[in-house]
Amino acid sequence: MDTDVVVVGAGPAGLMLAAELRLAGADVVVLERESDSHVESRGMGFTARTLEVFDQRGLLPRFGDLNRSPGGHFGSVPIDFAVGGGTHASVTGVSQARTVEVLGAWARELGVDIRRDHEVTGLADTGAHVEVEVRTPAGEVRLTAPYLVGCDGGRSVVRKLGGFAFPGTDATAEMLLADVKDFELPKLWSGSRRPGGMLLAAPLGEDTMRVVVYEHGMTPVPRTGPPAFSEVAEAWRRVSGDDISDATPLWVSSFTDASRQASEYRRGRVLLAGDAAHIHLPASGQGMNVSIQDAVNLGWKLGAVVTGGAAEDLLDTYHAERHPVGAELLKNTRAQATLFLGGDETQPLRDVLTQVFRREDAARYLAGLVSGLDIRYDVGPGGHPLLGARMPETQLVLADGEKATSTELLHTARGVLLVLGDAEGAAVTAGAWADRLDVVTARAAYAPEPGEPAEPDALLIRPDGYVAWVSGDGDLEAALRRWFGEPAV
Repeated sequence: MDTDVVVVGAGPAGLMLAAELRLAGADVVVLERESDSHVESRGMGFTARTLEVFDQRGLLPRFGDLNRSPGGHFGSVPIDFAVGGGTHASVTGVSQARTVEVLGAWARELGVDIRRDHEVTGLADTGAHVEVEVRTPAGEVRLTAPYLVGCDGGRSVVRKLGGFAFPGTDATAEMLLADVKDFELPKLWSGSRRPGGMLLAAPLGEDTMRVVVYEHGMTPVPRTGPPAFSEVAEAWRRVSGDDISDATPLWVSSFTDASRQASEYRRGRVLLAGDAAHIHLPASGQGMNVSIQDAVNLGWKLGAVVTGGAAEDLLDTYHAERHPVGAELLKNTRAQATLFLGGDETQPLRDVLTQVFRREDAARYLAGLVSGLDIRYDVGPGGHPLLGARMPETQLVLADGEKATSTELLHTARGVLLVLGDAEGAAVTAGAWADRLDVVTARAAYAPEPGEPAEPDALLIRPDGYVAWVSGDGDLEAALRRWFGEPAV
């Protein structure tokens, strides 16, 4: 075998996945068709759950100062993401190019082999391994690996060559986009409706603005490349009456409301993650963020399988957990498309929802949905509110008196049995998996507020930060075997 895993695509999902695989001890080759990394800013920031994911790996300082944005919208209807003490606040102004730069540097530090100007032209799953045909500057080569993951975007070659079904709805609307500089525009964060369409303008940094224009009645145009900036400027003029043609375009693109999802995220030894598995209207900044979260869910599982730390059936939980998340993503972005792109006939619905979203419970629900903070996986029997949910960041005092957070315990991407009370038996049981998880004895730095439930005596936290077992609620040994394979001793 040439490597343990071949990852196709060096975007955020592919790089995050590759780094997670390396943390699990797997050898990884990343194949990227483009010769250079992109400079465009497809994604513009991070949702709250992606911020937590990066924090779990100690990555946040690499991004520098981050601008939190408690405000938000759902299909242009304002929502206050500051509910829950501001835990749902997102970050804006981080270009996707910067994200790729940071993740690429991290992946290389971990030993990921990133090969640019390498285009996949064929693949075959033999049942025992995957064979990949690759066009390189030096000619055609063949790579073999136990597994291959397609993170190669909405037009995924891996998805097509792998025979994945991709049902959904075709595009009915097209939006034109440009990142421009040397031009001042008023900020239109949530979009501004005009009789002829919709406009959006959002700053990306110093002297750079993203403009998006949708023109009513304009059907999607078959394209082999990006539109010219003159096309964007003309559409902007028709909808707004303003002339932006003197702006300097940095990047021009288009996107549609096409909505599709792979019917399965795994076919044998070939898997999909990110946009290769789901495409949708880019609403609420969810696309790149959900893709990164796909990668984190898959990375530790696939890493455990290829290094012998878990049985192959652990990979089935990737589809079981992430396919429903993708389905919800398509559902909410289609709903947002109706609100965002509809004309005057949709205004009564927007008006009603504006009132509804002012209710804290409604805002809390949608904030949790868009941010990814409220995802809950089926990890087994039990009724504790933390079971299957992400572990919220908790301030801890360790047994040696040092302070840490539950998030910092995940920097190594290993599982954690967190012992907070009288759970000596749990610690002894988990000791048989000491090669795959850490047993950490600590106490919460702060006592629960009156009326809040007491901390459980012990929790089992997966490498992706989700709670797989809570003391007094299920069988710890069964949970350990399910998520971490057979014990080493």
